[in-house]
Amino acid sequence: MMEQLAKAWQDVLNKRGFEYGLPSDVSTHGFAIDNLITTLHYFMALLFVGWGIYLVYCLVRFREREGHTADVAPQHFSLPKYLEIGVVIFEACLLVFFSYPVWAKLKTDFPDRETSLVVRITAEQFAWNIHYPGKDGKFGKTNIDLIDGTNPVGLDREDPNGKDDIVSINQFNVPVGKPVIVELGAKDVIHGFFLPNARVKHDAIPGMVFPLWFETKETGKFEIACAQLCGVGHYRMKGYFNVLTQEEYDNWILEEEEALKEEGA
Repeated sequence: MMEQLAKAWQDVLNKRGFEYGLPSDVSTHGFAIDNLITTLHYFMALLFVGWGIYLVYCLVRFREREGHTADVAPQHFSLPKYLEIGVVIFEACLLVFFSYPVWAKLKTDFPDRETSLVVRITAEQFAWNIHYPGKDGKFGKTNIDLIDGTNPVGLDREDPNGKDDIVSINQFNVPVGKPVIVELGAKDVIHGFFLPNARVKHDAIPGMVFPLWFETKETGKFEIACAQLCGVGHYRMKGYFNVLTQEEYDNWILEEEEALKEEGA
């Protein structure tokens, strides 16, 4: 009975997009981050249980009782000191052998731009503007004076490099198995670009552009979330991260190019 109820509840959660534990990982680097998180939580659980047992021991051992006189003199034990040193050493190992290598790879070991999909993402209250270069691989010029409801990034369509550029709102489409380089910025306030299923998270700050990259290994439709409280409409700053097959991605590009031609006509 309980097993059936648990399965039924899990089915409800799955239909609503919820999962137990960490979100599914579709990135090639996410396993290292997940291993770090899992190791850290096991270690914290061990500390919690250990200190909890010690607390209960102290409550029982030093409780007020008949025939017992409190000793206010400090007790000198070497074990707590060695335990604390061990905790510090373990945490240092987590940083040196787990955190730093992953961070260094993501921040310094960028893939070749020529073989990657390069995309500019500009956050605003309350949407994600995704700017793709056209077939020429070059981004068109942008101008703040050209920004309006139909041109959220201020793309200059008169610029030869901008005639074939594609701009999408809240729909981030990428091909599976291809490195993606994101140039992240913001128009107005600080936003938090968060792809839970790609293990990507970075602040978008006005006046600054941050490069970041990732590569996917599975197709699917996932969420883009804002991880910073960016205003009263923060709750609706949700986009969709669509990992497509190469064929599906190419077809989407063709559809967008056809739409641009129709608009130009």
